[in-house]
Amino acid sequence: MEYKKNPSKDLSKWKGALTHLGLAMSIGAVLVAFEWKAYDESPLLTITDQNSNWEEDFIPPITFVTPPPPPVVPPQIQVIDNAVKIDQLEFPNIDIDLPSNEPITAIELEEPPKEIAPEIVDFTEVMASFKGGMEAWYNYLKTNLKYPRQEQKLGIEGTVILRFVINTDGSIQDVEIVRSASEGLDQAALNVIKNSPNWNPGKNGGRAVRSRMTIPIKFKLN
Repeated sequence: MEYKKNPSKDLSKWKGALTHLGLAMSIGAVLVAFEWKAYDESPLLTITDQNSNWEEDFIPPITFVTPPPPPVVPPQIQVIDNAVKIDQLEFPNIDIDLPSNEPITAIELEEPPKEIAPEIVDFTEVMASFKGGMEAWYNYLKTNLKYPRQEQKLGIEGTVILRFVINTDGSIQDVEIVRSASEGLDQAALNVIKNSPNWNPGKNGGRAVRSRMTIPIKFKLN
């Protein structure tokens, strides 16, 4: 059995009209959405209101402008020909007030006196000596003279001759080696003389003088 459509209930003939109507409604809805404005419910700030402190909140920044330094003017050098005399040149007048009544005298400065060290003599009437005599000198050497270990291991022996100056107060200075034995023996002899206590100074005419003394120090292994 075949069904037939009722011409009065056929909606296909309204298809174009309904399509145009829906398109028009969509475009209208889009335009209304773009034109809609939202407003906050908070009250607006009145610019003319006297209680508003917006001017106090805005503080303009303070800027300092440093003026540029003055330009540096280079000195002007005047070239003068060698043929021109000094009298022909123009110089500014410089007045110097000098006392006319008082004569100008030159002050002579005296040189400070130079200290001259007493003369060192090689021979004296009374020779300088170690305090306590030769026995005290030998005891001092036995106690303070150290035989170097290197020379002991190598079996080095020898005699070091030294020369030094005894001052008027008995102190010793200018110790030097006249004859060397070895580096270690020389240093040991120097140390024992430099660390020596004061001596009895030499005398000439009953007066203490600076004298030069030469003594040998012998190193020998037992």
